Amino acid sequence: MFTGIVEELGTVVALERGAGDEADARLRVRGPLVTSDARPGDSIAVSGVCLTVADLPGDGTFVADVMPETLRRSALGDLAPGDAVNLERALAVGGRYGGHVVQGHVDGVGVVRSRRPGPRWDDVEIGLEPALARYVAEKGSITVQGVSLTVTHVGDDTFGVSLIPTTLQVTTLGTLAPGARVNLEVDVLAKYTERLLATAGVAR
Repeated sequence: MFTGIVEELGTVVALERGAGDEADARLRVRGPLVTSDARPGDSIAVSGVCLTVADLPGDGTFVADVMPETLRRSALGDLAPGDAVNLERALAVGGRYGGHVVQGHVDGVGVVRSRRPGPRWDDVEIGLEPALARYVAEKGSITVQGVSLTVTHVGDDTFGVSLIPTTLQVTTLGTLAPGARVNLEVDVLAKYTERLLATAGVAR
């Protein structure tokens, strides 16, 4: 489990993809902080996607396997060597809980529609599938590229967020331009609530 509080900006070293639509990929990322205490089998969120550490070459990088389902559901397949990614280690027992419940299970990909700079912040509008929009609530939480954010407004297929100076400085959201694809994870509590209500209706 994660909190959506980015610990480090990592750099993609390599993304090796297999052939065919159903191929997997192998991703290598440089992140000296998140690898400082990592072991094979640990979980690290890469721009909001929970990946398992498969190898630690010992040079401040880690390697993870990316399954076809993950490539379909997320924007990880868009990455290229040199790209920056948001990194967060799994929450340790007793650790500070600064964001919200983040699983690292991306629900879909959104697209930055617009960006409006403020005096010290940016207002960003992101488009998403209507099927996901029903889980997004004004003043609720959403994860964008692994960053826990508060929703400022909601439309039929859009939502807005305001990015504070710290978010602009220490995450990849500071450089997102209109048209950029972003990983989205909606609040898991909304999904569980919908599921409980649906199954309760069937039971009755």
